[in-house]
Amino acid sequence: MSGPSSVMSARAIPTGSWWPPKLRLDPGRHAMVSSLSPVNFADLEAWYDHDHHAALLTFRRSCREMLEQGAGFRRPVRFGGSPSSWRSTCLRAFEAGNARKFFENGFQAFLVHDEVRPEGLFTGYFEPEVDGSRIRSSQFRVPLYRRPKDLVTFPGANAELSELTYGRVVDGKPTLYFTRREIEEGALDGQGLEIVWLRDWADAYFIHIQGSARIRLVEGGVLRLSYAAKSGHPYTGIGALLVERGTLAADAMSMQAIRLWMADHPQQARELMWENRSFVFFREVDLEDPGLGALGAQHVQLTPRRSLAIDRSLWMFGTPVWLETEAPTGAGNQVDLFRQLLIAQDTGSAIRGLSRGDVYWGFGDEAAMIAGPMKSPGRMSVLLPHEVAKELGLPA
Repeated sequence: MSGPSSVMSARAIPTGSWWPPKLRLDPGRHAMVSSLSPVNFADLEAWYDHDHHAALLTFRRSCREMLEQGAGFRRPVRFGGSPSSWRSTCLRAFEAGNARKFFENGFQAFLVHDEVRPEGLFTGYFEPEVDGSRIRSSQFRVPLYRRPKDLVTFPGANAELSELTYGRVVDGKPTLYFTRREIEEGALDGQGLEIVWLRDWADAYFIHIQGSARIRLVEGGVLRLSYAAKSGHPYTGIGALLVERGTLAADAMSMQAIRLWMADHPQQARELMWENRSFVFFREVDLEDPGLGALGAQHVQLTPRRSLAIDRSLWMFGTPVWLETEAPTGAGNQVDLFRQLLIAQDTGSAIRGLSRGDVYWGFGDEAAMIAGPMKSPGRMSVLLPHEVAKELGLPA
C-alpha cells in the first residue's frame, strides 16, 4: 500500500493496567536519544508467548528487497543507520533457526517516546475486494486510472508549489495537477488511462484511501491493483469533516459509518469526496503469492497482521516493531489486546510521527471489519540491529 490513511476520529484512551506510564523526557539530552530508551525483551508484554517465526518470515521478505534492490536506502531516515548494518543482519536472518533468539541476539529493543503524541496512535488498513469489469457499461461506470504521462515529480524549488511535489507542466511552467473533482468530471477522458470500471464511487474512493485492491472481474479472474502515484494535492480526511459538521458523532466514526451515510446521501457523498482533492493512480500487478497482500512501499507483498505502515522519514523499511495496543475483533464493538511483532513495510500520507503506525489486516470483508474502526492508543518499541544502534549513538 502506499496509501494507508485514517478516516476515523480517536476513541477514548483506555486506562487498563497495560497502559504505559507517563513518559518523562529529559529536554537536555539529544533529541535522538530522548526519543528512544532501551528496554529488555522481558519487559515487552507477552513477548515470550509470541509466534516469532511468523515475524521472521515477514522480516525475510523485507531482507530480500534490502539485499537485492535496497529501495528503502535511497532516502535519509532518522533512525535508519547504514545499509551495511542492515544487510549483515539480513544475511543472518536466512540462517536463523530459532526465531525468538534471532531477534533477541541480533537487536536492541527501544521504547519510543513521542512528545507530540505520547499516547501513540495505531490504525488499521486493508485491501478492498470489489466487483469490476474491463468494459464500461451502465452497471460499471466508475473508473480506476493508471498514472497519466503528464503527471511529473517536481525536483528542488518546484516542490514549493503549495508544498506539493507532484503536478504537470503547462507552457513550460510547473502547475498543480487536476483535483479529484476535475478528474472525475472528465479531465483525463480520452487518454485510455482507465484500468477497470467499478459500480460505485464510494468503492473507488476507499480503494484510493487503502492504496490497493482486488477486483473480481465479471469476465472471470481477479485483477490485483497496487499504488502507482498520487496527484500531489494534500489529503483531507472526510471523516473529520463529517464530525466537524455534526453529521456523525466522533465516538461512532468508522469507515463503515461513513459508507452507510454515503449510501443514504449519494449526491452529498460525491460533493464530500471532492473536498479531498488528492487523487491516487494505480498499476496492475502480477503478485508472486496470492495469499499475501498487495505491494507495500518497500516493494514487498504485505503480510496480514504482520506488516506495518510507518513514517518512512523516521524508520527504515524492514524495522521490526513490537506493538502494545488494542484492536477490534470484528464482532460488534468488541476490542481485544493486540501484542504483536510487525515489520515496517509500508507508509502513507496520514502516517506521520514517532509513535504512529497503521496495521495491515489483509483483504476482504473480515479485514475491513477490523481495520475500519481501529484507532487505538498504545505504545511501540522498535528493534534496531546492534550495529545500527551503535552507529546512531544510542544507549545499549
